[in-house]
Amino acid sequence: MTRLRRVLSEPLFHFLLLGIVIFAGYSIVRGSGWLSGPDEIVVTDGKLKQLAEGFAKTWQRPPSPDEQVGLVRDWIREEVYYREALALGLDKDDTIIRRRLQEKMRFLSSDIAAQADPSDAELEEYLAQHPDMFRKEPRYSFVQVYLNPSNHGDAIEADASRLLARLKREGARADVSTAGDPILLEQEYDATPGSEVARLFGKEFAEGLAGLEPGQWQGPVKSGFGLHVVYLREKLPGRLPPLDEVRNLVRREWENEKRLAVEEKAFQQLLKNYTIRVEGVELDDKALRAIAKGGS
Repeated sequence: MTRLRRVLSEPLFHFLLLGIVIFAGYSIVRGSGWLSGPDEIVVTDGKLKQLAEGFAKTWQRPPSPDEQVGLVRDWIREEVYYREALALGLDKDDTIIRRRLQEKMRFLSSDIAAQADPSDAELEEYLAQHPDMFRKEPRYSFVQVYLNPSNHGDAIEADASRLLARLKREGARADVSTAGDPILLEQEYDATPGSEVARLFGKEFAEGLAGLEPGQWQGPVKSGFGLHVVYLREKLPGRLPPLDEVRNLVRREWENEKRLAVEEKAFQQLLKNYTIRVEGVELDDKALRAIAKGGS
């Protein structure tokens, strides 16, 4: 009797008893388990091959017989937990699960789109219809000499004019290593895209540089830092490249657009199976269509 009381007072016994009660109650609610026959789990030949292939990809060899048994056992464990979780409704209102299932549905559409193989004519047409996506921006090769407003004050314009006159006399071979004021930027840039020039010096400087003619010292050109005297060595204009030059990029963008179009078409087809209602809000047909298409 003393031993029985000791067992009944053990926390582990209480935990096991609670577990039995929970699973018994769950079986009654679900209508399975003790009160009905078990669901069937079939390990198909295709599933066996899939498990073996997954193992081989990871370990670079086929599984041994014992490992194959382990793979099947693990998959059955996963399947049992998966089915029981669905029966308990654990997938409901779980953002991560909802997003994962949404991704899988979108992948089905993506697989269809991925089978499309564009012709050169289609890629040429896409390139012509989206020139801004593929246009090569202007590039500049230049030397700049900086004048700091803090060092020159009201005389900065006059100082810039004197510096410009001296550099013009010296020409393209002028030594600028000691000219101007220090700045945490390079003095010389080679074939630098206009967007990079704007990022480094500011939009105003980039626009001023675009208006210069190559082959002489010019300025001053204003930036967010102060004034610059500039020698523009070369200006390569922006252009729309031929297809052969940007084929991979055009194809990637073409495929992405087709994928999105196929996804949207598939979604709209599935949407026909549902009636949309937003509680507490009166929506006309136009608003419902905008919601369905992700618009506003």
